[in-house]
Amino acid sequence: MKYKRILLKISGEALLGTQQFGIDQEPVKMIAGEIKKALDMGAQIAVVVGGGNIFRGMKNSAKLGMDQASGDYVGMLATVMNAIALQSALNQMDVPCRVQSAIAMNQIAEPYIRHRAIRHLEKGRVVIFAAGTGNPFFTTDTAAALRASEINAEAMLMAKNGVDGVYTDDPNTNPQAQRLENITYDDIIKNGLKVMDTAACALCKQNNIPIVVFDFEAENGIVDILNGEQIGTYIK
Repeated sequence: MKYKRILLKISGEALLGTQQFGIDQEPVKMIAGEIKKALDMGAQIAVVVGGGNIFRGMKNSAKLGMDQASGDYVGMLATVMNAIALQSALNQMDVPCRVQSAIAMNQIAEPYIRHRAIRHLEKGRVVIFAAGTGNPFFTTDTAAALRASEINAEAMLMAKNGVDGVYTDDPNTNPQAQRLENITYDDIIKNGLKVMDTAACALCKQNNIPIVVFDFEAENGIVDILNGEQIGTYIK
């Protein structure tokens, strides 16, 4: 395998399916199945899932008259709901899985403890990191980059919803936009490419963690990346 230990970042919107809101079991089961294939290869897999399918921080908090910090905390709780849904799907496939939350919720998740998370990975368990960093004003992209750094992940895989890589412009509005196969961290920051926030990109650059951006609906996408195939966009 090209990478032994990876962190998989899944957008909350990937769990929407055909719905406009909430969690659709079909994409959850599909993602769980792709994780199982990679685990069966011998990979160690940690996961960070967003919460945009349930609550999106600034946008929704403005509508409800909440300050950003309160909105971000609600968004963190949304990621916990998604993490538990994904854990349930993995358990149904007999995949051992643990949820670790950055906000204490002892009845439903372990507290985030770095050494315990690494031990779970070494024992062949999938670890889902929930509640972001536990602090407002940070996105789940930044949480993913932080956790990838803490567990010494060899790569961060960003599974996007309906986007198969990084483009020069928004492919949904600009048909002339071209997909980039290989770019650098600095290209993301300098050109303002909206694949992730700059804090997450800077953290991956600082810790030399390559990023692969791909479409989560690509069959065997994770397995192909682990086998070293060119899938999506490779950022290094």
